[in-house]
Amino acid sequence: MFEIKDKPKMVTRALLVSVFVKPEEEEEAGSLLDELEELVNTLGIPIFQKRVVHIREHHARLYLGSGKAQELIDLAKEEKLDVIIFDNELTPAQQRNWEKLSGLCVIDRQEVILDIFGKRAQTKEARLQVDLARMEYSLPRLTRAWSHFGHQGGGIGGKGEGESQLEQDKRLIRKQIENLRKELEQVRQIRATQRKTRQRTPVPNAAIVGYTNAGKSSLLRRLTEADVLVEDKLFATLDTTTRKVHLPNKQPLLLTDTVGFVRKLPHKLVEAFNATLEESVLADFLIHVVDASQPNAIAFYQTTMKVLRELGAEEKRMLLVFNKTDKVEDLSILGNLKHHFPDALFISVHNGKGLDELLHRMETMIAGGSQALEFEIPHALGNIAARLYAEGRVLHADYEGELIRITAVTSPKLAEQLSEFVVGKESVTSFTPFEKSVPAVS
Repeated sequence: MFEIKDKPKMVTRALLVSVFVKPEEEEEAGSLLDELEELVNTLGIPIFQKRVVHIREHHARLYLGSGKAQELIDLAKEEKLDVIIFDNELTPAQQRNWEKLSGLCVIDRQEVILDIFGKRAQTKEARLQVDLARMEYSLPRLTRAWSHFGHQGGGIGGKGEGESQLEQDKRLIRKQIENLRKELEQVRQIRATQRKTRQRTPVPNAAIVGYTNAGKSSLLRRLTEADVLVEDKLFATLDTTTRKVHLPNKQPLLLTDTVGFVRKLPHKLVEAFNATLEESVLADFLIHVVDASQPNAIAFYQTTMKVLRELGAEEKRMLLVFNKTDKVEDLSILGNLKHHFPDALFISVHNGKGLDELLHRMETMIAGGSQALEFEIPHALGNIAARLYAEGRVLHADYEGELIRITAVTSPKLAEQLSEFVVGKESVTSFTPFEKSVPAVS
């Protein structure tokens, strides 16, 4: 795969820059710069200094004025820094101008995130998605890599003797983008088939969504005892993981951990990861996890909701969960969050606080989309009755002659599959979990 430029094998120090125009944007610019610092640390690049820069207006050539630009370049050269990293999105031309003026490697937040995704992708689909996003990002920036070539080329495979090396490589990248899209579509079709198979099994599904490093994977691991990668890093995992959990009332539930969100996520990555994030759209309900210990918890909540809106999933039934409450030393912070989000749950995956309540709330969410149905099942079809015990919630059972009358809370999927045995129904919005159930029919 093409790299947009030759990067140093070992970057020793970096200067981080965030630029803002309006005075009211200063606080957010500083917050975003702190987040950029976390992203850069995830790549293992040491940071020399962070600079928040105010400008009166954006400049087409360097994004900021030449005077401030020269000031940053002089600082970088004086301190022998290797790279200048902007939190702001730079155009290909602006990057070229900065590198020509400074003689240093200059990148932006988009490229940092793409590099992280490139290092963290594990499954075939995730790697294809990352490669596609990087190719689309690289294409308009190829001039940076080939600006020192001026010769023309021809021969077999060329478009004629007038085609430059840059034009050949752009054509090759476009072909690779086309191939990646085709291959990704094949993988998505396989995923769709797997999803249909899973949907035919009438077990409800919840997707865990939220800002990166909010504790989504930790929650999945704690609830399901699954072997899931957990690291205190941004984008520790990029691949969806689905595991089954049995709720206190024995109701099975599939939990899916999705890729974390981040402010100013490159739009190409939102598009490239659409197949991964669509688990959020297809789930029966969402568990939105927010890191309560973060000063910008509300901003992180809003970021996730914005991405969900882009996916068309913001209207999904949702459990809002504030995690890492054990790390919050100022109780007034929790009080403020509870005031703004009165229906939210406050938990700590680390010490287990609030997890029992979360499980019961998940039961209620499932029941909200369920019905209490009465079934009449012939004794000879004991396997049907067994499914009600395994996949639903049996409330009552009677044995009358050749029939078994069972009243059970079921998911819409299971009710549809067993509709020929239904003789009565009643809507259910909530139900009290039972400690014991009627024994299953063998």
